[in-house]
Amino acid sequence: MNNPYSSIINWYFSRKALPYWCILLLDCAIVMFSGFIAAYLIMGGGNLASKFWVVSFVLLLVTGIFVFFFTLFHTYRGIIRYTSIVDLQRIAFATGCGTLATVMISGFAIYVYPPQYNPSEKIMNIAEAILFLFSFSTLMIWLVRVTVKIMFESFRTDAAVPVAIYGTKAGGIALAKSIASVSEKRFKLRCFISDATDTEGGYLMGKKIYHNGPDIVSHLMEHGVKAIMVSPLKTNVFSHNQKMIDMLMSAGIKILIMPREKVWTEESELQVSQLHDVEIEDLLPRDEIKVDLDAIGNLLRNKRILITGAAGSIGSEMVRQVAEFHPDEMILIDQAETPMNDIRLMMEKEFAYVKCETIVTSIANKTHMENIFETHRPQYVFHAAAYKHVPMMEDNPAIAVQNNVYGTRVIADLAVKYGTEKFVMISTDKAVNPTNVMGCSKRICEIYCQSLNKKLQDERKNAGEHVCQFVTTRFGNVLGSNGSVIPLFKKQIKEGGPITVTHPDIVRFFMLIPEACRLVLEAGTMGHGGEIFVFDMGNPVRIADLAKRMINLSGAQDIKIQFTGLRHGEKLYEEVLSDEENTLPTKHPKIKVAKVREYDYDTICNYEKELMELSFTHDDMLIVKKMKEIVPEYKSQVSKYEILDK
Repeated sequence: MNNPYSSIINWYFSRKALPYWCILLLDCAIVMFSGFIAAYLIMGGGNLASKFWVVSFVLLLVTGIFVFFFTLFHTYRGIIRYTSIVDLQRIAFATGCGTLATVMISGFAIYVYPPQYNPSEKIMNIAEAILFLFSFSTLMIWLVRVTVKIMFESFRTDAAVPVAIYGTKAGGIALAKSIASVSEKRFKLRCFISDATDTEGGYLMGKKIYHNGPDIVSHLMEHGVKAIMVSPLKTNVFSHNQKMIDMLMSAGIKILIMPREKVWTEESELQVSQLHDVEIEDLLPRDEIKVDLDAIGNLLRNKRILITGAAGSIGSEMVRQVAEFHPDEMILIDQAETPMNDIRLMMEKEFAYVKCETIVTSIANKTHMENIFETHRPQYVFHAAAYKHVPMMEDNPAIAVQNNVYGTRVIADLAVKYGTEKFVMISTDKAVNPTNVMGCSKRICEIYCQSLNKKLQDERKNAGEHVCQFVTTRFGNVLGSNGSVIPLFKKQIKEGGPITVTHPDIVRFFMLIPEACRLVLEAGTMGHGGEIFVFDMGNPVRIADLAKRMINLSGAQDIKIQFTGLRHGEKLYEEVLSDEENTLPTKHPKIKVAKVREYDYDTICNYEKELMELSFTHDDMLIVKKMKEIVPEYKSQVSKYEILDK
């Protein structure tokens, strides 16, 4: 039920009930009243009474001057209940200019009609009166505005959400100003939270500052805080404070945060509307990832770029990021028709300036792929196409070989044949000490690209011929990708549960799709051929903890977590590097080069030929046995293929 006082205040001070001319008349009345007070103090009561009509006439003229400047500075056009510092400044400018004009006119009048007695005293009296008029009228108009604003704030904030702001520097102050400036008050600021102990107990913008300590939630509860707004400059620090996040969620306090893909600087405007209810992606302890945009731009600008798997989670984000660098042409390939249509529509809407071909085909279709390479002759290839779901490939090893392994060989060979400058393959952490068919198929792809690069370097580079550079990038799970746990958990929560987790101790590395793609582009600029780049994936995350946090974020009640057991080929801990491998640093702190065992090109070609022939038998055991022969470190887990390891 609405507060009756709030309803009255909202109506009375609305533009409809109190139009502009009423505000102007009120300001004029204040100027007249201030003038009479000034005349009384200068002239005394008797003289003012005897010359009342003369003084009134003069003050009407003065008020007319003030009206001109009120109009010039639009002092009466703002809604009083939303008065801001800017509005008060305009009032001061208007009254100041009005006073200055009055002084000039009075000086001219005294010059033309000098007083007969004590002219200096007369001038002093007029100056004092005008100075008082400026001071008193300005303060009175301010007082009216501020009083109305306070009345409105006090009666109509019942529906506003009490909030605290995490951050006391530029970002936090910008949020506080945004809360105060919006016309429709959704939030009311109660206090600030700071990481610095020396600010505890202090005040900022009239609100108390609390230190981010163990008692912070109790302080917030005392103020009735229902939500906390995180300064965009504190997002990274906040996401690493898992203990505070858990305390806030347990207390039912909402978290509002700026999405990580958005960047805010102190020079830009900040609005509360730029924040959103926190998603699980925002709470992962991830460091900000920066890339060399100039180097990437120099690499891709005005070039012909081919992207395979363009409709997938990684591929579609690669399309968006590459398109921003104004390539000469983009050739997008995927065998999923409907998602490719979505990509086509997205390119037409958002990147109409980029020449783009969207082609529905399989990378394993050698005839079609050769036609594409011959027609478009891509200078850069980003290879993101692959079957990736572990249980599906565990049951279909023949398809994993035909698509992942053979498809990669097809486009890699065509890249060499048609003069591609650089070939960047996107691999996975599951290729390290693989425990499943999918991971082993990607490791074989890595081996082929690396051995082909070495063969080209040995045979052609010394002869001064162009050499296509093959670069591989490895990273783990990406948040929000098709088939990943987060969309699945959201669906299960929406349906009332249970959330299914395979094992209580299973952990995974996670990375946001945009940042993974940025690192792929960065690695593409620094690679000279033959490297396998591994990304710093941050800290591993327990999937069970992820599920609990998503339940808390949703506010749902009685959602259970059900442990279903490891799936075929699944392992508890994913790796980015095997024990036999080591890494070398690069200029980017988040990217390292893996030193891996290299294969002879002719040997891997023979292996792949045999593997491809076996794939057409669809004999799972024979196919996987050959894969284990190629990649000896491939040891199956929770799989029918474990028998082959004995």
